Parts: sequence; C-alpha cells; structure tokens
Amino acid sequence: MGSWLVLGGTRFLSHAVAAVAVARGHEVVCVARGESGRVPDGATLLVADRDVPGALDPLRGRRFDAAVDVATMSLPWVRDALDAVDAGHWTFVSTISVYADPLTPGQGVDAPLLDPLQDGSSPPPDRQPDAYGAIKVASENAVRASHPRSLVVRAGLICGPGDRSDRFGYWPARFARGGRAVVPGVPDQPMQIVDVRDLAEWIVDSGERGLTGTVDGSGPRTTLGAVLDEIAAAVGAPDLELVPVPPEALVAAEVTPWAGPRSLPLWLPDTHTGIAARDTTPAAAAGLRTRPIADTARAALDHERTLGPDRTRRAGLAPADESRLLTDRDAATT
Repeated sequence: MGSWLVLGGTRFLSHAVAAVAVARGHEVVCVARGESGRVPDGATLLVADRDVPGALDPLRGRRFDAAVDVATMSLPWVRDALDAVDAGHWTFVSTISVYADPLTPGQGVDAPLLDPLQDGSSPPPDRQPDAYGAIKVASENAVRASHPRSLVVRAGLICGPGDRSDRFGYWPARFARGGRAVVPGVPDQPMQIVDVRDLAEWIVDSGERGLTGTVDGSGPRTTLGAVLDEIAAAVGAPDLELVPVPPEALVAAEVTPWAGPRSLPLWLPDTHTGIAARDTTPAAAAGLRTRPIADTARAALDHERTLGPDRTRRAGLAPADESRLLTDRDAATT
C-alpha cells in the first residue's frame, strides 16, 4: 500500500476519496482547515489554511505516492500545492464548466475552453459569470506544466451522500413527502450525473494505476424525465404525483433553473443543456463505473434526513411557493 495526500478530506468528494484510499489500506494525510467536518477514520488531518502563505510548508521533504487536489476556485492554492508537495501521481479535480460552448451536446475533452483567468482571484465584471470555469482552466494548465504524471478530472454534476448543494438531493426529499410535486416540463432535456462514491472510487483507482490525461468525469447521458422518474420510483411516497409545468409558466412565476431561491434543480437554461450531454465514453473506458440512479437517490434521501427538513435550502421550491404554483396552474387549465 502507498502514501496518499488529499488536499481537503473533510467534506463531500474529497472526504469520499480519502475514505476509499483508507479502506484500501493506504496511509492517508488530509490537509484542511478542519472546520467543515472530520476526516475519515484512519486518515490523519494536517490543519492548514491554504489562504495563508507557507501553509503547506510542513509537507516539504515528504514523498507521497499520490496526491488529489479538489481546489475549487483558487489558482494560488493549486500553485502552492504543486510547489510544496512531492507526489508520484497527481489528480486535479476540475469541472465541465471549463468549456466555452455549454450548449452543443456530445462534445469531448478536445472542445474549446474558456480563456484562463491567470490571476485566479478577483475577475473583472465581464468575466464573473465564467470565473469558476476560467480559474479551473488556469489551474489545469498549472498542473500539466508542473507535474509530468497528472490526471485532470473534469467532473460533471456530483450527487449522493454528503452533497449540500440541493441540486440533486432536493428531488428525493421532495418526492418522499408525496403529494403533487412540480417538475420542469422538459422531460427530454439532457441530464448526466455521477454518484460521489463512484467518482471517488475511480479517482483512487486511477491514482493507483497511474492514469494520466484529461477526462470528463460523469455518468452516461440520459434525460431529465428519466432521472426524475427513477428517483420517484426509488423513494417516492405512494401518493406522489409528478406535475410537469412548462418552462414559460415557471419563468412567469419567477422560478429559475438549476439553483438558488425559488428554483427547480436539474432544470437547465436552454443555453446550457450541453453541459449535461458530454461524451463520457472515455471515462467509462478508463474504468469509471456508475451505479443506478435509484441507489444514488436512496443515499441522497438518507443524507437529506440527517440535515433536517427545516434548513435553508440552496435550491428548490419552498412548499408554499410550490402550492401557489400548482394553484395557478390548475386555474389556468380550467
């Protein structure tokens, strides 16, 4: 077994990666502030704030067989880690938001990218909508330039236990309540997800095998309607009824796609449907195996129940907003 470094390790994907590495017998060191949760049992936490210069200096002089970095939106974090850490293999978790064309379906990793945001900090106003992807592009470039044996994983929508974004978990929680549930009236919209447990397993597999290159890390292409139907079948209450509402009616009711207050998660703007229709056959060929959506739905519902029903959500409709929307819809169709 080897020595692994996980830059993170206290929440969601990085925690799942550390847990898989520990379960396989690796010696795992996690670097985090330690404020978002605990590292998996069996891992060691090195408390460090990567915003502080020199925070990773305690790692200098130590050799790791593999390192995994999930830095979200900080090029300095990525550069500092590459400078301080000696690792035989490097995995950087990027995002499908790096692509310049979010509309066209079926694109692969050779598709055009956003221009890199080289300072990796405060973008000018005209770059802010793309800042996340542009900083990830710059971070990818830094990884490739600094590490000869690196894997860049452009992750899609990561779902499952530990997710606090509400982009997927809203639906199992809502369907489990039963009754009439508003869903986006776009059943044929492309959709593509990956369970956090599957992605973590594959990242550790890839590090152990020394896989290099760039891969879109997500599951097979399907449709929004199919995903919602599978979630409903897995966790829906007996009296659940899915009520499709056309996009124009949702917009008129000030319901937004994807995320934020008064939103419907997984519903994509017409300009961005391509982000859920990537060509992920190379990832599958490289060993990424994805479980049934029903399994992800059940695990996500268990996690939702640990969080509690009364928390402030980052995405989804409040019951009162959904009820008004259903009343308006019924009135318009009678």
